[in-house]
Amino acid sequence: MSLSEDFLSNDDMHPIDIVETLAEHREWEFDRVTDDQIAMAVEGQWRTYSLTLAWSAQDETLRLICTFEMEPPEGKLPGLLDVLNRCNDMVWTGAFTYWAEQKLMVWRYGLVLAGGQVAGPEQIDRLISSAVMAAERFYPAFQLVGWGDKTPADAMKVAIAEAYGRA
Repeated sequence: MSLSEDFLSNDDMHPIDIVETLAEHREWEFDRVTDDQIAMAVEGQWRTYSLTLAWSAQDETLRLICTFEMEPPEGKLPGLLDVLNRCNDMVWTGAFTYWAEQKLMVWRYGLVLAGGQVAGPEQIDRLISSAVMAAERFYPAFQLVGWGDKTPADAMKVAIAEAYGRA
């Protein structure tokens, strides 16, 4: 059965309800924070990623934030920001940013659903999978710059190929 078949009975389903059903289906740990927000943990090859999806009816946007801890030595931060910019040049959806105060690497994406558009379960599943795949793909480059004494250009060589697998 496809993911869409699980939702055929209600075309006007709340996006966070769909995310919750996907989390249950994938057996991910999750917490429905509010009616419009869910937080979950998704296991990757390199680490467990924290994902938060939130729906803003006012902006008609489903926002995804995927984070993982990143606490490089103070002197490595310029190199980390350089490699982060190089990573962003290689992706079509979403973008990395570094929240220094929280010591978190962050993948952000906003899916605009203006005019009453509805995101289907496959689209939301792809949104989540793409976030985890981006984090998995570039995690080694971040590590090599932060702790491996590699230049950003050298670290990016490990991130040239797309990561394969599924979240």
